[in-house]
Amino acid sequence: MVEYSATVLGRGTAARTAGVAGAIAGTFLLTGCDIGSAFGHFGYPDSGISPQGNRMYDLWVGSVIAALAVGFFVWGLIFWCVVRYRKRSDELPVQTRFNLPIELIYTAVPFLIVSVLFYYTAIIQTDVDRLQPNPDVRVEVVAFKWNWEFRYLDKPGPNGLPVSTLGSSDYIPVLVVPTGKRIRFEETSKDLVHSFWVPDLLFKRDVFPGAKSRNVFEVTVTQTGWYVGRCAELCGAYHSMMNFELRAVSPEDYDRFIAEKQAGRSTPEALAAIGQPPLAQSTVPFPTKREQEERP
Repeated sequence: MVEYSATVLGRGTAARTAGVAGAIAGTFLLTGCDIGSAFGHFGYPDSGISPQGNRMYDLWVGSVIAALAVGFFVWGLIFWCVVRYRKRSDELPVQTRFNLPIELIYTAVPFLIVSVLFYYTAIIQTDVDRLQPNPDVRVEVVAFKWNWEFRYLDKPGPNGLPVSTLGSSDYIPVLVVPTGKRIRFEETSKDLVHSFWVPDLLFKRDVFPGAKSRNVFEVTVTQTGWYVGRCAELCGAYHSMMNFELRAVSPEDYDRFIAEKQAGRSTPEALAAIGQPPLAQSTVPFPTKREQEERP
């Protein structure tokens, strides 16, 4: 079979294969969001609300285009061989033991493709995980069964502790952040593993219990609005109801919101004071029926 395949491909395939490999790499380099939009984003959500999310979106689109280019090339060779070298008689084709150029090409081309994908993956992953020495805003994300608490570490309240927002069964906690600022999230859990996920950020990160297992990441939100947040780690009976809202506002409104919180206002009161809806708009509390379950 190997001998016959080598004969089928022939030496002329070498130049074509090298050309396709170059086209794949070039396509990956020149890929933009417009191509992904034309094909329904290739199954990936639309580009996010942060530069980090946009870069991950571009990586996905480029990877899919590279995979499709390789796939169409291989499918083309298969169908060409089926048609061109279909059986026409009982005569045995010329047998060749090996074809060194072809063997070198189908070793080098996959290495080239994997190297390009690895390079861009490493570059974008490093950029997404990069931490700056002095972020503009620091927020502590505290997860617990089955809700969230958000503490604004740079802004102490009347008691000297950071102002915070605490969720409950009948209240969706709203995490307020400014647009255009570098925001550092420091995650911890009070009980077990949860996962902090805002789908519009195209990013999520697990939340582990224990001070030594604290996860940290930074992001810059570019668009104002309200965006649903969820727990993306199966954490128990009410995992699906563990929602929150990321509320992105202008830096001026954020400063006013924090000032209201420092004055002792609740989060709904502080949101109303800056002209924002006081309650979450992207999700609503779910009926947990915990009272019925707790009855003897």
